[in-house]
Amino acid sequence: MAAPTRSRSRSAARLAAVQALYQQEMEPKPLPQLLHEFHQHRLGETIDGDELADAEVDFFNDIVRGVDARRTEIDGLVEGKLAEGWKLDRLDRPMRAILRAGTYELIARADVPVGSVISEYLDVAHAFFDKKEVAFVNGLLDNIAKEARR
Repeated sequence: MAAPTRSRSRSAARLAAVQALYQQEMEPKPLPQLLHEFHQHRLGETIDGDELADAEVDFFNDIVRGVDARRTEIDGLVEGKLAEGWKLDRLDRPMRAILRAGTYELIARADVPVGSVISEYLDVAHAFFDKKEVAFVNGLLDNIAKEARR
């Protein structure tokens, strides 16, 4: 049963990382403070009577810190896959957070299979968006994966 538990804890870490990246864009604050707030108040919390799976904290930290450290590179990769004339700032904040986190995993976490990364971020996208936007996430992350994981 270790694999399903790890899978759930990584899924929870990804969702929390997207939320943290979104929050960071809404209310910029020092990264250590943001991480501390999530460690203390968000990871493993209960919402509407549903206890969230405990997130893999080190994995959560890696995604948030990695996106923060490599934001210029990540944003360039994402923007390079957008339609001509589109800029990253035209996408809404949750979409940017999903694409940044997914891109980070694709370029920095060779230990995580491409299919797992894309599938997980499609699940996150389903929480925020309709089919059209989810398909957009799928296509964009797939294009980045083809370049990043040659």
